[in-house]
Amino acid sequence: MNSQEIAIKFDSVTKIYHKNLKALNLRLLFVNAGSDIKPILPIKSLDNISFEIFKGETVGIIGQNGSGKSTALKIIAGISSPTNGSVMIDGKITTMLELGSGFHGDFTGRENIFLNGSLFGMSNYYLSSKVDEIIAFSELESKIDEPVRTYSAGMIARLGFSIAIQTQPEILLIDEILAVGDIAFQEKCLCKFEEIKKSGKTTVVLVTHSLEQAKEHCSKIIWIQNSKLQGVGSPSDLVDEYDTYMHGKNSK
Repeated sequence: MNSQEIAIKFDSVTKIYHKNLKALNLRLLFVNAGSDIKPILPIKSLDNISFEIFKGETVGIIGQNGSGKSTALKIIAGISSPTNGSVMIDGKITTMLELGSGFHGDFTGRENIFLNGSLFGMSNYYLSSKVDEIIAFSELESKIDEPVRTYSAGMIARLGFSIAIQTQPEILLIDEILAVGDIAFQEKCLCKFEEIKKSGKTTVVLVTHSLEQAKEHCSKIIWIQNSKLQGVGSPSDLVDEYDTYMHGKNSK
């Protein structure tokens, strides 16, 4: 695949969140009555961010909690829109942001495979051909015909992951979910992730706090710090730079 074909492009993207005015008015009325009121400013989650991700790349987005990583991923996914700037996306997107979202608690695991799979755009015919593979990968054979409300959070995440990997995406968005289940299942997830990556057919964007994962699995790193773009470059350079920055900050 031509490495210069752009899959994702952010051009001067800014995202600002505003406080809920109803909640703010109640707070002013009951909590701060008679006291000096400080203005509550809008929250700038991303500040004039620009970058390009090429087709077939595996890109890690790193940064502290609250830096804007997940906001960037939600904008790519179309869950959120930029306040300013523009975003270009070229490819079918599959998101692994909140595994198991969209599951119905009263439906069995098997029924939720078809329900959740349809939300990913998979047909019943395709899901019928993959259902045994999905169940086997999730390792939930003994529980698959029980209601999902009886599942643990880990079981739900495992089933969600097993469904999502069947979507054959052109762009795969992953937010901190390569730690699903126990260590053995995590290894299986990482192996599947490597299989998807090595095919060269999927552009992968991974938000992670694991610098080891970022270094091992990514071909490029985007570092966002305090809502601003800190750098775009090779994992060997940026991960070490970020690690040094964090150690220096924590030692103060």
